Amino acid sequence: MEKKYGVYICKGCGIGDSIDTEKLAKSAKSATIKEEDIKTHDILCSPEGLQMIKGDIKKGVNTLIIAACSPRVKYDEFDFPGCLVERVNIREFVAWTQPPKTDDTQALAEDYLTIGAVKAQKSELPAPNILENLSNNILVIGGGISGMTAALESAKAGYKVVLVEKEAQLGGFANKLYKKIPTRDYKEPVIVDTEIDKIIKEVESHPNIKVFKSAKVEKTEGQPGLFDVTIASSDGPVTEKIGAIVLATGWIPYDATKLDHLGYGKYKDVVTNIEFEQIAKSGAITRPSDGREAKKVAFIQCAGSRDPNHLPYCSSMCCATSLKQARYVRQKSDAIAMILYKDMRTPGRLEAFYKEAQNDPGVMLTKGEVTGVADAGNGNLYVMMENSLLGEKVKVEADLVVLATGMVPTTRAPQEYLDGLAEAATKGDEAKKAYLDSTPKPEFILNLTYRQGPEIPSLPGALGFADSNFICFQYETRRTGVYAAGPVRQPMNMTDSQEDAAGAAFKAIQCIDHVSKGVAVHPRAWDLTFPDPQLIRCTACKRCTEECPFGAIDEDEKGIPFYKVNRCRRCGTCMGACPERIVSFKDYSIDIIGSAIKSIEVEEEEFRIVCLVCENDAYPALDTLAMQRRQIDPSVRFIPLRCLGGMHLVWIADAFSKGIDGFLLLGCKFGENYQCHFVKGSELANTRFSKVGETLNKLQLEADRVKMLQVAIDEYHKLPDMINEFAEKVKEIGHNPFKEF
Repeated sequence: MEKKYGVYICKGCGIGDSIDTEKLAKSAKSATIKEEDIKTHDILCSPEGLQMIKGDIKKGVNTLIIAACSPRVKYDEFDFPGCLVERVNIREFVAWTQPPKTDDTQALAEDYLTIGAVKAQKSELPAPNILENLSNNILVIGGGISGMTAALESAKAGYKVVLVEKEAQLGGFANKLYKKIPTRDYKEPVIVDTEIDKIIKEVESHPNIKVFKSAKVEKTEGQPGLFDVTIASSDGPVTEKIGAIVLATGWIPYDATKLDHLGYGKYKDVVTNIEFEQIAKSGAITRPSDGREAKKVAFIQCAGSRDPNHLPYCSSMCCATSLKQARYVRQKSDAIAMILYKDMRTPGRLEAFYKEAQNDPGVMLTKGEVTGVADAGNGNLYVMMENSLLGEKVKVEADLVVLATGMVPTTRAPQEYLDGLAEAATKGDEAKKAYLDSTPKPEFILNLTYRQGPEIPSLPGALGFADSNFICFQYETRRTGVYAAGPVRQPMNMTDSQEDAAGAAFKAIQCIDHVSKGVAVHPRAWDLTFPDPQLIRCTACKRCTEECPFGAIDEDEKGIPFYKVNRCRRCGTCMGACPERIVSFKDYSIDIIGSAIKSIEVEEEEFRIVCLVCENDAYPALDTLAMQRRQIDPSVRFIPLRCLGGMHLVWIADAFSKGIDGFLLLGCKFGENYQCHFVKGSELANTRFSKVGETLNKLQLEADRVKMLQVAIDEYHKLPDMINEFAEKVKEIGHNPFKEF
């Protein structure tokens, strides 16, 4: 479009008290921006201020540069459809973090306004990329309580659902339960029925739900809105057009045979909590060894859970399950139930269930570390404990022992297999062949035709759960349009699984809605842009296809990448990966960021530091410290990136060639507690940054002029010192010698 500019400078929120806005307005004047295009206002977000902008839009203004508050606030007020809008943050980054009316403060505001103008001049108005023949159907994989709930919620919302269950009947583990954990009246003597038959009937009779039983997904190809899913069923393969997918394949119990010290497999009267459900379901609580009624039942909590040698996590439902099963014991006979725990974990309303059990004289609850199970010599068993509330070391006699084994997601085995295969492949073809020959292949779930593999990858530390560490966004996975629900996402009980499944269903519906409008899904859920590479210059280096966190890029037979645009989350990782700099978005590119850096005014006697900022953690942390009026060194200029995964080394060369004195990156924390909204952006930036020495050596500059810092969104209080210390270090080194040129 032919651009007609409007520059609007706000004086409110202390901006006018800190900055000479009239002088700032004069600095905005350029070859493309005329004096009459620039306006100031006392409160730009007021009805009068907005009316001024809307009036200019009616006169033809279509490119707006708004110098006011952070773009993270007032986004509804400053949303002008059909216009290119560039927000310039002079409130938080200048007025609230600098002393008022100084030369440095004024220069900082002028640089930010110049950066905003350059970005507006270089950007184009995004237009949605809407693909044709999109499907609104939702595929739910897994017919347990999570899958059935997701299917019902989607169907009730008016969407067609395809439900695939590998077993001959729906219901999953709920079919094996005698009763479920009560969720309302914990004092009610009757234990709550699972009602699983009622739910199954509702699913199978719903006109919007097509059910495939004794079936599995054989192949998933395409992208959100355009998935082609091949289902292997008893009637032969069937291909369904799918818009989004809910993964609800659930869990399996931890393998109790690995718990040698607890006697499983050695003693017939040591059973798992799932096997105990079958015992209760059959009638009286009897011992498997001789059929006698059990009179002293011991429940061993965390059997393999919270153990670095087995499952390092809490499985969430085990404590409440043992409390429920203790109630079975008490209601079916006058037997005693003994619950031996590391810690009792009954969050939320389940705490009342725990307290009710404490009031039953036939339920003994005691804390301790179970060290083993042994034969008592009289047909019963001893459970040995240490660090117990009953004493240093004790033995508890029981005639039946129940192991509260934990939950293992069904996604764990496929992921461990693929991780092992990938590791073997790095050691050569012989190692890969040996691995394939010696390792049984597990049953895959999604069977994706993605270049990056057939299943959902998980980050280190995810322990096989289909969760990508999106700390604020449940249900998301690293495959766009595939949403995890229930225990495949994290351990949870039946009630929690139903709530979780409803959420995942709504996320699938949201995804279908977004792709129908040509906008991105989480976390840039408003973004109309998409990558538009100049493939004529592509060298088929494969870096973009390997580094894309979401598998959005495939390759043709010649190795040339092509985008499945509905898979793309618009993070720009591919942009940072490309050595040829051919990947661009309408309002985000190597040239736009590079031009913004080069537009910064560099004075020979002044220090200038460029800081590229992750928009998801570091930027809001900067806004928060500004609200507290913390001071930032005035030499620092913040430029936001969608993700540090888009970091390109050419920007460092641009900066130092311009005469910039220091270069700083602020990104998400990575490692064990990864918080990146785009999976691994700061990790990728760190890898690229490790090569920066080569660039600096070519420029004959000190390595200490560059640094990468990790910051969580809640560590805003640490940021001023982190940034200011780096600025002081750069000043100790001295001015960039390229300033002379």
